[in-house]
Amino acid sequence: MISHEVRSKYRLTIGIECHVQLKTNTKLFAAVGNDAREAPPNTLVSHICFGLPGALPVLNEEAVHLATRAAFALGTEPQRFSKFDRKHYFYPDLPKGYQISQFDEPIIGQGSITIDVDGQDKVIGITRAHLEEDAGKSTHPAGKDYSLVDLNRAGTPLLEIVSEPDMHSAAEAKAYARELYLRMKYADVSEANLYYGNMRFDVNVSVSQTDELGTRSETKNLNSFRIVEKAVEYETNRQIELLEKGEKVVQETRGWDDAKQRTFSQRSKENADDYRYMPDPDIPPIVLSDDYVANIGAEMPDLPTGIRAKLTTVGLDKQIIETLLEADSPTSGQAYIKVLHDINHSEAVRFAANWMVNRHLAAFQTSIEKDTEAHVTYSDLPSPDQFVAVYQLFNQAKAINSNSADSLLFDLSSGGKFHDAGFEPETVAEQQGYVQNSDEAEIAKIVEQVIADNAQAAEDVKNGELKAIGFLVGQVMKFSQGKANPSLAQTLIKKQLGL
Repeated sequence: MISHEVRSKYRLTIGIECHVQLKTNTKLFAAVGNDAREAPPNTLVSHICFGLPGALPVLNEEAVHLATRAAFALGTEPQRFSKFDRKHYFYPDLPKGYQISQFDEPIIGQGSITIDVDGQDKVIGITRAHLEEDAGKSTHPAGKDYSLVDLNRAGTPLLEIVSEPDMHSAAEAKAYARELYLRMKYADVSEANLYYGNMRFDVNVSVSQTDELGTRSETKNLNSFRIVEKAVEYETNRQIELLEKGEKVVQETRGWDDAKQRTFSQRSKENADDYRYMPDPDIPPIVLSDDYVANIGAEMPDLPTGIRAKLTTVGLDKQIIETLLEADSPTSGQAYIKVLHDINHSEAVRFAANWMVNRHLAAFQTSIEKDTEAHVTYSDLPSPDQFVAVYQLFNQAKAINSNSADSLLFDLSSGGKFHDAGFEPETVAEQQGYVQNSDEAEIAKIVEQVIADNAQAAEDVKNGELKAIGFLVGQVMKFSQGKANPSLAQTLIKKQLGL
């Protein structure tokens, strides 16, 4: 373990390359299905995927559209001119012997995103982002002396986003990966499912005792924010240990072993010259008009930065906002953030957001973990007007208590008995017996009976053990079948006990 004293002598520098799988129906250059998650090996293929002689690729127009949306999400616009190149290397899962990518004229130039680390904003520069096709997948069966190649993934459209080396801690790398994930999800350019590898992070790490960058390692194909953070921490310690022993850091590609929580060497790292880039003669350059770019810019949805700004102005807790951002999806219909945007009542927004995170989202996740048919479904929530009405019943009119408000909101959600915008929460609350009794004379009679039946608890309250008052309130609620106003009940208990 590296001591803090030794660690402080070195400057850590991190850059991240992220491969984003674009959510097109077909591959980048072939009219073959793009969703290989459940497909048997080598069933989503064509002569183009195999690189057979005479096969001519044709560019998928939707991939260009999605890359243009991604440019806006990265704080910039697409380049009006870009072209494709051939990147040569030899590997079993690349039958052509080259990958169609973009080299010196990518579709997206410089951009930036802002991350938050420990309450401080930091701008991370984007060097470029380019379109390219994915390679196939090699598998190595345990205990066997052969490997298998599946080309279902070959030709999948990817957008490779390259950051500037602007990160200097594992926490910054994790925050950048998460923010990039949110940007791509809300720009609706990718399914952004980390489990299925829709976004994969290649993390470059170097350490140095000077302002010059040290020799870097690249740990490839990381698919979670936690693993990005752990890989940076491990590589930092590994490289410092080597330098402290007087050894050299080798420029290489490394993998991540999650079971051992460490990186491992895979192969020496190639440089651009090794790939022998050349313009692809089969694919014309991409030329985008100003009108094309402007029309796509006009259709862009709210992105995380704008959503945070809107929800912060109504006093919503930062952690609540981040939880909703990560849980939500712009394609899930009437989802969390959309409903919050449409609630024209700041206190009701906070009330609704807390319920969404602490009750609805928690119940939804529990139903998934238990692998049962969810009583709670993700996308269909009470309408904005219903949230406001329930808030007013609970917080202003004091007509229902917190438990009843919770039940009422579930009744008005998908899977509940009254999931229909036409149902008035007041009517449902009455019908379901949620409206609490605030008749002082009636509750006073119940309190009198409860005190008589629980003399010891009443005496404890008189003697200053005010916790016992909770027991008495509970007995009042039990006697009234949960309909008594608990706040009024407590007031009357104190009054009758002379407190």
